[in-house]
Amino acid sequence: MKQHIRSNWANAVLVCSKCSKKLHGGFGPRGKAPLAKALRKHLGLKKGRKAGAGIVEVKCLGVCPRGAVTVVNGAASRDWLLVCEGADMAEVARELGLDA
Repeated sequence: MKQHIRSNWANAVLVCSKCSKKLHGGFGPRGKAPLAKALRKHLGLKKGRKAGAGIVEVKCLGVCPRGAVTVVNGAASRDWLLVCEGADMAEVARELGLDA
């Protein structure tokens, strides 16, 4: 068995990178950042296992909505979220349970 590695994540969020790439950004104050980067910046999180929550871009989640990005909260994996281009980051964070 391999060793265990600790992280400080209270939550893990999966963001579809294929959906983000199709939108060519579309989030953040200027509307040019990918969703994962804009959400990390809004919440003040850094990358890596020492961050308070993990926002991870994954290859494809298989939903492929038009004009939106598919997001899965690891704590509530039965309910997926489709985030439309230009969505308010505060509302997205609240929907994902990351606003606390």
